Amino acid sequence: MDKHLHFVFCVITILLLLGRSSQAGEEKLAADGGARAKKVLYFGFFDLQGTDSRGSGEGLPVLTVTTILEDPYVMVRSSELEGYCMDLLKALAAMLHFSYKVKVVGDGQYGAVSSTGNWTGMIGEILRAEADIAVAPLTVTSAREEVVSFTTPFLQTGIGILLRKDTASQEMSFFHFLAPFSKETWTGLLFAYVLTCFCLFLVARLSPCEWNEPKNEENHFTFLNSLWFGAGALTLQGVTPRPKALSVRVIAAVWWLFTIALLAAYIANFTALLSSGTEQLPIQTFEDLVKQRKLEFGTLEGSSTFYFFKNSKNPIHQMIYEYMDKRRDHVLVKTYQEAVQRVLESDYAFIGESISQDLAAARHCDLTRAPEVIGARGFGIATGQASPWTKKLSIAVLKLRESGDLDYLRNKWWESSCLQRSRERWSPLQPQALGGLFLTLAIGLALGVIAAVAELSNKSRHTAGHAKKSCCSVFTEEMCSRLKIKGKTRQNQEPPGRANA
Repeated sequence: MDKHLHFVFCVITILLLLGRSSQAGEEKLAADGGARAKKVLYFGFFDLQGTDSRGSGEGLPVLTVTTILEDPYVMVRSSELEGYCMDLLKALAAMLHFSYKVKVVGDGQYGAVSSTGNWTGMIGEILRAEADIAVAPLTVTSAREEVVSFTTPFLQTGIGILLRKDTASQEMSFFHFLAPFSKETWTGLLFAYVLTCFCLFLVARLSPCEWNEPKNEENHFTFLNSLWFGAGALTLQGVTPRPKALSVRVIAAVWWLFTIALLAAYIANFTALLSSGTEQLPIQTFEDLVKQRKLEFGTLEGSSTFYFFKNSKNPIHQMIYEYMDKRRDHVLVKTYQEAVQRVLESDYAFIGESISQDLAAARHCDLTRAPEVIGARGFGIATGQASPWTKKLSIAVLKLRESGDLDYLRNKWWESSCLQRSRERWSPLQPQALGGLFLTLAIGLALGVIAAVAELSNKSRHTAGHAKKSCCSVFTEEMCSRLKIKGKTRQNQEPPGRANA
């Protein structure tokens, strides 16, 4: 009997142990499954509750929002979404009093018609009622407008070309050293140089202090010597002849001041030109992009930019589309980040939204955007065609634009260390920028001429008093004797040897 009881007790004990282990296994599986479910939810949905102006989201309608990860519109920071579109969504929720849940698009696409005839990306999720609205850098196109509704665009953009500076640069021209100044500035500089040298020559001949006996002594400030003196000042080199008269020194001092400021402006502008490279871009337009053979170019696969070139009747645009379509597997990229990385690492030009390219050029100082922008377009919020939120969101977007909130968000998320440098486009220095310098030179020349006439008049007055002649006649004789050319002066002078003979 004891053996039977012992056997039954052992069986019951074993059954209890098996039951506990089975229950523990089920709890472990349930825990693992819950963790996996939470992980999937973490990567699929971001439960961000929009609040109204009172800070309460209870009792408000909840909208499912689909978006796409793209800097700076939507980014993941510390397990949360942030960016331009997230701030816009918060402002709209506070204004229209709704709550929302943000869902990152599953296939990572914006929205295009697939080979099966179905829409992909965010447009497809709205059509399949997987999302109520799409808040993302989603371009408003006619094809998308046929299946969904769009609000008033919250951001304007176009199609541009993103390049790497070293791949887009070309060798400097032979006369590249003339580029810091415009043609008008160089013309004004040449005129100022000739006029100053002529004034030096004229004032040095009029001033009595530059020669004691104009009939017997040769003046060192000939016109050629005056040209050499002016050129020496331009290169900051001291040359002879050295001025003696106050009038000549005034003109020389003003010319030295002019040349110092001019050289400083030239050096500064030439340095900016060498470091900028804006004027060295051979690819200024889409036509230039088609003609060159050094760079490959492409765009986002299935994007509105790709279909813009496909539907365009412009011959240049058709050539771009044919190039991208034939090399679809090689030149089309999946994401915007992949496009930027490819531009940085290879000989590749990316065709895409100009506003996104401006951000890339601001974040990566090695990148630049070509000047031409085509296909003006806008980013809008997509909703279902029968959605009552379309008009409400459009009015809210207009209010945010009128209040300046959209401009504030634009400046907030596009701010970068390279942004200011990218905005500062180099241009040749125009004459207006040196207007004060030219005016100072003109005043100095006038003062020098007036001082020379005053010096000559003073000497003529003393000479007229001793010779008992009129001051005007002596002044005229002095001026004529000083303005005589060298050959005539020597012909009128009789050599002492011949006179004694």
